[in-house]
Amino acid sequence: MIIFIPVQYFKNSNTICIMKKNIHPKYYTDAKVTCVCGNSFVTGSTLPEIKTEICSACHPFYTGKQKLVDTSRRVDKFQKRAAQAIDMSAVRKGKKVKQAARAAKRAKGEVTVKTRKKDKK
Repeated sequence: MIIFIPVQYFKNSNTICIMKKNIHPKYYTDAKVTCVCGNSFVTGSTLPEIKTEICSACHPFYTGKQKLVDTSRRVDKFQKRAAQAIDMSAVRKGKKVKQAARAAKRAKGEVTVKTRKKDKK
């Protein structure tokens, strides 16, 4: 029977350090990992069972789908503001449109005079 003892070798030295017994946690080679999405797999760990919120089956990096975890409605607020900006851009007239309207009025002969209010002293 062969017994393997965990040994650590130090770089640039001929020193061998044998790991202490009874101070390391038990290692489970068949630890079950369960995700909230329902995916589960077996791996090695110091815990016999692990529960996670996100795994490779539901993580956006691996799936390519966008999944937003929003705890304080920040994403909803941002999307609402973005939608309002798009709606306002459709209603607002741009600088070039306003200039073209002024040029059309001038071409017709209509003159718009802007007056200033006199400061009262």
